[in-house]
Amino acid sequence: MDFDVAVIGWGKGGKTIVGTLARAGKKVAMIEQSADMYGGTCINIACVPTKALIHSAETRTDHEFDPEYFARSVEKRDGLTGKLRAKNYSILADLDTVVVFTGAASFTGPNTLMVTGGDDTLELAADTIIINTGSTPVIPDVAGAEIGGRIHTSTTLQHAPLPKHLIVVGGGHIGLEFASMFSMYGSEVTVLDKNSRPLIKEDQDVAQEVVNGLKDNGVRIVSGATVHRIDQSDDCVAIQYHWNDQEQTVRGDAVLIALGRVPATGSLNLDAAGIDTTDRGAIKVNEYLETSVPGIYALGDVNGGPQFTYISLDDNRIVTDQLLGEGKRSLNDRVAVPTTLFTTPPMSRVGINETEARARGLNVKVAVKKVADIAAMPRPKIVGDPRGIIKFVVDADTDLVLGATLHHVDSQEVINLASLAMRNNVTATELKNSIYTHPSSTEALNEVLGLI
Repeated sequence: MDFDVAVIGWGKGGKTIVGTLARAGKKVAMIEQSADMYGGTCINIACVPTKALIHSAETRTDHEFDPEYFARSVEKRDGLTGKLRAKNYSILADLDTVVVFTGAASFTGPNTLMVTGGDDTLELAADTIIINTGSTPVIPDVAGAEIGGRIHTSTTLQHAPLPKHLIVVGGGHIGLEFASMFSMYGSEVTVLDKNSRPLIKEDQDVAQEVVNGLKDNGVRIVSGATVHRIDQSDDCVAIQYHWNDQEQTVRGDAVLIALGRVPATGSLNLDAAGIDTTDRGAIKVNEYLETSVPGIYALGDVNGGPQFTYISLDDNRIVTDQLLGEGKRSLNDRVAVPTTLFTTPPMSRVGINETEARARGLNVKVAVKKVADIAAMPRPKIVGDPRGIIKFVVDADTDLVLGATLHHVDSQEVINLASLAMRNNVTATELKNSIYTHPSSTEALNEVLGLI
């Protein structure tokens, strides 16, 4: 079967570019290895379902251990993802020039693919091939670290029974988000983090505020912990780890291994197409996301870039410009990209922090204030969570914002304003003197930036 374009993987970038190319008259093959993943990782197992579970946890009147409430929340989550999955399928399958294949794709040459679904196989050819297979969880080389039973990834834990005691191995974004969420469902939570302190890449004052919030919710964080064995039985799971020059053991009902994710390329047979990879296993791409083979592109997590849905969407814009536009858009256009850690309350970040600015020897001014002390920010108090901190780093010579870290209710929204300001050279003074709705979290900028 011959196509103009074949896309492997139904993630945000993949599904968006399929729709765009089809509407432009291209004959497109969409290949997804599982019907359970129509729509991609974000809507099925990651961003949307986890945030739905977090919302259910946050809206409880109390945070007592309640397995039945968790089960109802999971059922609600499944209903949401089911609707989104069906909608995503129809959006592409209903297009006249799109053919959806459900199966695993592997290269047989630079322009040909073998698609295997169950006992069926077929070969297809395409002038352009786009790889969008995402990433998979890192499983450490530790005795007993095998997914199954009481040991989980972030995917399997969402459908496990609510554990009375959850042990999280890893203190990154996924680990802390799940620690925060399950603590609000009433689980006792212990986080084993190998780093010397939590959120080691963040300023100490900001990191401490996030940790305080986690501790308020009952999360225990053990820093400097090196896990070397996991044992599970019918009754519990035990983790042996090295901490403070001593051997320690912690027991719980379930373990979440959250040590990051790696590009999912294992089954693609990249060598058959001559596609190069990096030392870390990502598909090597240039600034236009083209691989070492002309006409083959890689979008999203699989190319080794930041692992966010909105980055995959922007990758789609770059490749679409190559295929349908002027071919000018590139990775070099990407600046001031925000991120959010969805603890409760969330922590959002863009640009550099104070530690990084000082290390570079920059001449900066810093505005920082705890949310509880900001008089002109009633929104968090209204919704009953005045925890957090706001911190801006500003170039002392130009008055331009170099970075912002926001840890408070609605920070995932306000950070987009800071990012937009940075991309368009809006000064800190302009942000300070702008008119914002009331009561909102955004209006905190009037007061915080007034400190500079």
